[in-house]
Amino acid sequence: MTKHTYARIMVVDDDKDGLEVLKTRLTHAGYEVETAESAEQALARVAAFDPGMIVTDVRMSGMTGLELLDKIRTSTDGIEVVVMTAHDDMETAVSAMRSGAFDFLVKPVDPKALQSLADRCFKERELLDSTAETEEALALPRGRLIGGDPRMIDIYKTIGVLAANRATVLIRGETGTGKEVIARGVHDNSDVSSEPFIAVNCTALTDSLLESELFGHVKGSFTGATGSRKGYFELAGKGTIFLDEIGDTSPDFQTKLLRVLQERQFYPVGGEEPRSTKARVIGATHRPIERLIEEGRFREDLYFRLKVVEINVPPLRERPGDIQIIATALLGKIREETGRDVRRISDEALLR
Repeated sequence: MTKHTYARIMVVDDDKDGLEVLKTRLTHAGYEVETAESAEQALARVAAFDPGMIVTDVRMSGMTGLELLDKIRTSTDGIEVVVMTAHDDMETAVSAMRSGAFDFLVKPVDPKALQSLADRCFKERELLDSTAETEEALALPRGRLIGGDPRMIDIYKTIGVLAANRATVLIRGETGTGKEVIARGVHDNSDVSSEPFIAVNCTALTDSLLESELFGHVKGSFTGATGSRKGYFELAGKGTIFLDEIGDTSPDFQTKLLRVLQERQFYPVGGEEPRSTKARVIGATHRPIERLIEEGRFREDLYFRLKVVEINVPPLRERPGDIQIIATALLGKIREETGRDVRRISDEALLR
């Protein structure tokens, strides 16, 4: 990528009016802009125009934006790609990010937001080139993640970053906000997504049962233990253990979990030989952990071990713009599972 390339942007969309709006904004911001009304047209012009960034719609007639992204990533070097997608098509946007897109924008695209993204993109590229550093491509999650609220989009990006590492995660949010969906998104987008994802509701089990489920037990360790049994930490392999409502666990269990996170080892119930685990731990809670710590009901050191990455999930009432999006997705699921031709939810129902 040459120095002058940093000022060049190609915008690809089969919506002519939308193209002109974005071109005007970027041109006024000092960028040299080339437009294309199809992915095929864009590919034909890339070599001659030599852009530093391509902004493309995902859904177009002929070659899609995702196919264009793949061709750009495999045939050229140093061109950043930004995809534009609809509110109800987050999975496609996430797929694009996993394929190496720099970022994504939700349509209708705010020209000011596009300019800010372009400024950030080129600033980062110049910084990396000047310091001779390399940057891993940002990946975002795939899966049943729905919503276009800016806070949800930030969560998608966090999930994408987590795909490249094995950091422990703490997910916080009210009951019903989709904490397990987020946890599954982290797992499904990791390089060990083929390994098990095991969800455990900590409030549904007594301490002894919780320990037996997670750590396993040896024969004769308690009444009814007629044989040895592997626990989830062993069965999960390199996968994920999701501990829902971890804020409700006892201090004794918290101590044992802390040991697992610190040493990556655990003892089966009644066992004397430690066993190792490579599983990622994701905890979730609806409780105010800081208050629990003040009250002596949650270990502060465990809290910091868990919140290597912390995700706060906003309730739906704080993101009303997502209600229609989620309702539409649910209607599609109802049609798929029941065969009933349900097409819409009344405005009155959406307002309740």
